[in-house]
Amino acid sequence: MTAYNLTFQPYRRRFRQPLQTHHGIWEVREGIIVKLVDELGNAGWGEIAPLPWFGSETLEDAIAFCRGLGEKIEVNDLKSIPSHLPACQFGLECAIPSVASNPNFPKARYSYLLPAGENALERWESLWQQGGRTFKWKIGIHSLQQEIPLFEKLARSLPEGAKIRLDANGGLNLEAAKTWLQGLDLSKKVEFIEQPLPPSELDAMVQLSGDFTTPIALDESVATLQQLEGCYEKGWRGIFIIKPAIAGSPQQLRQFCQQYGIDAVFSSVFETEIGRRAALNLAAELSNPNRAIGFGVNHWFD
Repeated sequence: MTAYNLTFQPYRRRFRQPLQTHHGIWEVREGIIVKLVDELGNAGWGEIAPLPWFGSETLEDAIAFCRGLGEKIEVNDLKSIPSHLPACQFGLECAIPSVASNPNFPKARYSYLLPAGENALERWESLWQQGGRTFKWKIGIHSLQQEIPLFEKLARSLPEGAKIRLDANGGLNLEAAKTWLQGLDLSKKVEFIEQPLPPSELDAMVQLSGDFTTPIALDESVATLQQLEGCYEKGWRGIFIIKPAIAGSPQQLRQFCQQYGIDAVFSSVFETEIGRRAALNLAAELSNPNRAIGFGVNHWFD
């Protein structure tokens, strides 16, 4: 049975400016780089990039798990990582030494994350000049009275051919979601709205998706493979935002997406180049080719 030598190293990356979402202010991306070396000396690298407010394990959980594995592990150890450690499943499985491609997505295939609030009005233009055509803007942070006029201003300023995705991170109530959707149905630039309501309100989001023409995408509701399967079983057939670095086993994720042919949009969790490469490999294979993937985030770091 194949055995690997395991080493790992935690890291910290500070955002160029704090990232503001409904979940709060995020200033530092922390994670773990893992390395597996097989008996022939072949090395592979992976990344554990937890996002606990999305439902993954914490960084402390992941470090404790890696320490508990010891310096030598076997294939079965990698196959039996528990499901409550989805970022560990992804990082360690991706570190198995193998030849991985590195897809070269054109700039227009990325969705670029804009800063929240008024700063978006200044930031989109440089990203457009770099080739970006799809932009994501966070809502549910300020009041409707502040955010809707800003959105309308942003939509007017974007050139023909640009698309906007709005991401509420589950931060709206039902009345606010309806107010947004009523307005969005009149806009031709909005591709979809992500996670308007908390994950506990799936039935209400199913109802909203039938009442309005602007598509709704699930994000926090489908963060892990277990949640993804659960929402599909409950009847969700809209868009699924998949963050592979916290979804769990890449092999099991591949099987699910191929079996059910879901409308998947793959997205980043601000991982380093190591995790990003592994996530992009999956995106090239499984993400809806007609939609931009959510990996336009490198401008958030120096």
